[in-house]
Amino acid sequence: MKHISSIASGVALGSAGVMMMSVLSGCEAPQQKQQNRFLVIEQQTNGKYLVVEEMPTEGPSRAIIRERDINGNISERFMSEAEMKALAEQEYQKVQNGTSETVSSGDSSGGMGLAGTILAVAAGSLLGNMIGNALMGNKNFSKRSGAVNKSSYSRSAAGKASRSGSSKKSFFKGSSKKSFFGGRRFGG
Repeated sequence: MKHISSIASGVALGSAGVMMMSVLSGCEAPQQKQQNRFLVIEQQTNGKYLVVEEMPTEGPSRAIIRERDINGNISERFMSEAEMKALAEQEYQKVQNGTSETVSSGDSSGGMGLAGTILAVAAGSLLGNMIGNALMGNKNFSKRSGAVNKSSYSRSAAGKASRSGSSKKSFFKGSSKKSFFGGRRFGG
């Protein structure tokens, strides 16, 4: 009988180990480095900015800024990662002071200022994951960051995230994969 109880405790420890490994592996995902981005940011007729194109990039983050002059003519300029980071840091200081439009509860459908738009879209890749995650935890910031990004990449990534989040299965139930034991399913 003593032998059976040691087997049972071994099975329980093994199961607990498997559960702990699955929990820990799930916790590692947010720790990954944010993907750098190439952005095209366009000034609207109201003077505010929206992201109209976004692509992940292997190189440094950078942007093309399309701005309108007083006659409505559009000109483009290049913005390096250093310039983007400097604007994002300035806007993050405003977040800390409570004066940033990125955390206000006002309407953002018409865009935000250039620094706010850059911070909203690329905070994690420019300032680090901890700051990016902290900002996305703010309900107003999250809402406003989604409103300024009109790129198809952003819509596609958001759709993939919601689809993958809603179709996750339990570790023990709902798996339709067959084991190597004669096609029998275990745990579902």
